[in-house]
Amino acid sequence: MNRRPPQRRWWLPALVLLAVIWVLSSSPDTPGPPLVHPLDWLAHFLTYLALGFCLGRATGRPLTALVLAVWWGALDEVHQAFVPGREAGLADWVFDLLGAFVGVTLAGRRRALPDEEVPEP
Repeated sequence: MNRRPPQRRWWLPALVLLAVIWVLSSSPDTPGPPLVHPLDWLAHFLTYLALGFCLGRATGRPLTALVLAVWWGALDEVHQAFVPGREAGLADWVFDLLGAFVGVTLAGRRRALPDEEVPEP
């Protein structure tokens, strides 16, 4: 994972995602139709992919961004254990982790400019 300079403008979408995750987890009923496991896991994966991407851009530090996203996913699962009608799940957290990893990895990629030399791997 490449380290990038931090971009503070990415903190706003990251904080919005953190708040949305918390609010949805506080509700006994998730909006929309009930999700079967594969769709629920896809929702976890995509949400945490977005969070990992935003945190990766905001911090410029892939490991820090990954730890923050994974920590939030674990905290969210514990939080859900205390919400009536919700349950905590290890599988949900694993999909949070996988999504965050992909998001942080994507955030660390640099796009080469046409006249910029790209070093060979």
